[in-house]
Amino acid sequence: MPADTEISPTREDSYRASPQMTPPPELPPAPARKALVIVAIVVVILAFSGAASVLSRMHAGRALAKETEDDSVATVVVVHPIAEKPDEELALPASLQAYEESPIYARTNGYLLKWYKDIGSRITQGELLAEIDTPEVDQELSQARAARQQSAAQLDIAKISADRWQNLRKTDSVSQQETDTQMSAYQQAVANLAAADANVRRLEELESFKHVYAPFSGVLIKRNVDPGALINAGSSGTELFILAKVDPLRVFGNVPQAYSPAIANGMPAFITLPELPGQKFRGTVARTADAIDPATRTLLTEVDVPNKDGRLLRGSFGEVHFTPKINTAKVTVPVNAMLFRQEGAQLAVVGPDNKVELRPITIGRDYGTTLQILGGVSVEDRIIINPSDSLEEGQKVNVARENQQGQHP
Repeated sequence: MPADTEISPTREDSYRASPQMTPPPELPPAPARKALVIVAIVVVILAFSGAASVLSRMHAGRALAKETEDDSVATVVVVHPIAEKPDEELALPASLQAYEESPIYARTNGYLLKWYKDIGSRITQGELLAEIDTPEVDQELSQARAARQQSAAQLDIAKISADRWQNLRKTDSVSQQETDTQMSAYQQAVANLAAADANVRRLEELESFKHVYAPFSGVLIKRNVDPGALINAGSSGTELFILAKVDPLRVFGNVPQAYSPAIANGMPAFITLPELPGQKFRGTVARTADAIDPATRTLLTEVDVPNKDGRLLRGSFGEVHFTPKINTAKVTVPVNAMLFRQEGAQLAVVGPDNKVELRPITIGRDYGTTLQILGGVSVEDRIIINPSDSLEEGQKVNVARENQQGQHP
């Protein structure tokens, strides 16, 4: 084999040439107590981590529940009522009505022949208003009079026969039964004549109704018929006229309950009208209802006002002014604070515990944007503005803003 020929090392020589790996030193086993301490520390750390995670989740849940609860509570804006200065005059809306007013109907059937008075006419009691043509009633009256004459003739015959049979009975020429029969016929004839007389008087009265007269003095305020119109008797037909007595006038006003003790019969009052500024029409309290209306908590009061010159018109709207000489604590609230429910007018008041109280109130005057309240709330109360229709007694609310006293939003 040539000398320069390389001899590749064998696998055994390679194993001999590679370095030897040194095994790790053997450590002595750890004591059992130390291992337990390490395990306990790890367990405690894990327990604290779990508890912290649970507490964090519980806190987040409570915060979310509180936020949800806060969102479910309604938020309201409140304002304090404004105190008004006491005064000695009470002004209330009033309605002017006729002292007497009556629709006039026909008492007989027929056709309107002519009317003599039109609307606006001043009428005196007993004055002729209209005339009705009653051909059927006229014929019935003629027939009744003829029937009455027949009854009268039959009565004469019955009387003659009864007298004759009584004379014959005295001589025993006829029996007592035959005499009684003739006397009975005579009594029947007397009754028939009385019935015929009554029927004639009834038709005469009915015919007299063809003339329509005024039952009292007043003003004709309505006429509903023209000549030729068919007239039916009674209230089932068309009313012919409406007559009103306008001197004096009745003026009705609803006095709030707080002022009712000061209202007495005979006390003075006066009326004002918007179309007659600066003019006062004196009157007197004539009567009251002597009862408070449970729906409005007011006392219906009537004031009689003289109206000789006719300047006051029936049906007008005005104001009636009283001087009750009573000082009632009055406050004003915004009109948008009102609640109108089945129980009547109410205000929603927020109590110290932020719970709603629904209080019934008595309204005095309407100023347009504000209302005068005569009872139910005071200046210390917190009144809810724009209350929801679903607001209930005892409901908890959040107060978003509280306006200063004397300032309405």
